[in-house]
Amino acid sequence: MRAAAISPATGRAYGVARVCRVFAVPRSSFYAWRRQSADRPAEKPLRRRRGPQPVVSNTGLPAAIRADLARSPWHGEGHRKVWARLRVLDGIRVARKRVLRLMGKNALLSAYRRRPSRFDDHGGRITTEAPNLMWATGATQILTVQDGKVWLFGVVEHWNAEALGWNVTKHGDRYAAAEAVGMAVKSVFGHINASAARGVALRHDHGSAFMAEHFQRQIRFWGMNPSYAFIGEPETNGVAERFFRTLKEQIVHGRIHQTIDGLRAAVRSFVARYNTAWLIEKNGFQSPGDARAAWNRALMKQAA
Repeated sequence: MRAAAISPATGRAYGVARVCRVFAVPRSSFYAWRRQSADRPAEKPLRRRRGPQPVVSNTGLPAAIRADLARSPWHGEGHRKVWARLRVLDGIRVARKRVLRLMGKNALLSAYRRRPSRFDDHGGRITTEAPNLMWATGATQILTVQDGKVWLFGVVEHWNAEALGWNVTKHGDRYAAAEAVGMAVKSVFGHINASAARGVALRHDHGSAFMAEHFQRQIRFWGMNPSYAFIGEPETNGVAERFFRTLKEQIVHGRIHQTIDGLRAAVRSFVARYNTAWLIEKNGFQSPGDARAAWNRALMKQAA
């Protein structure tokens, strides 16, 4: 307050009357202002988050999230995988919900649409307790420029969602479906002799390629038992459907494949990257390949 300031010439306070005279302000206005200031409640201090403050601030964390999204070989990933990579690769330990909130605030979340389900026959869990108990197989069509619609058959492990076998072909018949399963049997068990995959249940829908006598005889030759999905309910073959969705999001949607050979090369490259680098929540945010390697190490440790 200027009235309380000390004059450098006289060494005394200027005084209210002198200051009001210089600024042409009546003293009543000054005293009214001072009364209002005295009656005004003190400003509340800014509220801070309780407990220890985070190591990475809300201004620095979005930059780390953007850097992670830029280095990832995938697109359209959700906040859980970003959160997992920040912890494992960068050592940034933050709450998952905080990552979700900041990604939403900064428009970093991918578009997501989920159809409402009337019921859930598997209780939300279709994961087996060990590998090679149940596989899933299915088929989908992909459009190419020169070869038109072609078929993609796939075989996926229920336990860790690993892509075990696939086949890109022009004709989606029973032979093409069996070839994808044969690739899976050979990659896991090392051969395709009789009873090579004994005890494995194979989940598939009621498509003509899978219900054909040739296909059913072939999988039984390998020792597999069919596990039928419900008619008109693709969610009961959800492992295969989820794999096809991921594949199309990464190498089909927004891309143009000229020939079946080009698509076949793209699928081959995707399957290799998917098994080694695609993080899956049910695997503890490990890739299918890492989950299988950890399982094999545990078995060797028990055997030793």
